[in-house]
Amino acid sequence: MADVLPLVEARLSTALGEPDARAAVTFLGTDRIEVLRFQEGDVVRYATLGMSQNPMADPAAVLADPVKGPRAELVLSVRAGLADTDKVLRPLAVLAATPQVEGLVVTPGASLDVGEPLWPGAPFTSVLVGEPGGLVEDLELGDPMDPVRFLPLLPMTPNEAAWKRVHGAQALQERWLANGTDLRDPARGSVPLD
Repeated sequence: MADVLPLVEARLSTALGEPDARAAVTFLGTDRIEVLRFQEGDVVRYATLGMSQNPMADPAAVLADPVKGPRAELVLSVRAGLADTDKVLRPLAVLAATPQVEGLVVTPGASLDVGEPLWPGAPFTSVLVGEPGGLVEDLELGDPMDPVRFLPLLPMTPNEAAWKRVHGAQALQERWLANGTDLRDPARGSVPLD
């Protein structure tokens, strides 16, 4: 079976340009996860590379299928120069390792929490997983493998995360949209939730 990571990196470079920085993190018992940084005007994007090497397995399955199953990488976009967002590399790698460590299948609408600010002084400790297909197109791998989906991450304040648990991801996204929330602002406050 072919290594999917060179194909994933090529797809990221096609969509976002060449990365201007990269960092690698390896957690005990997991595959290496890289985080690539792409600068485009006043927006900086961070994309994981390594999460899609193996399919995510249903935690209820007795044996994980080494070929079939959903594959994904994570993409975070923030405005450059407003915060020390380069410190998000390790938290992003932690999130990308979640399927290997916790047997979690990451899907749109899910909440992922790192339990600490995403970067120094960040008002966010968690993210909402958005729908794929917008910024980076899915990468078809051919049968029997599932395509790699590039899932955008939308930072959530603790209040937004709590509200989302009660009302759902769609309701939170509608609230953000109705209030004109700039989800790329690394220092934004919580959307009004009353």
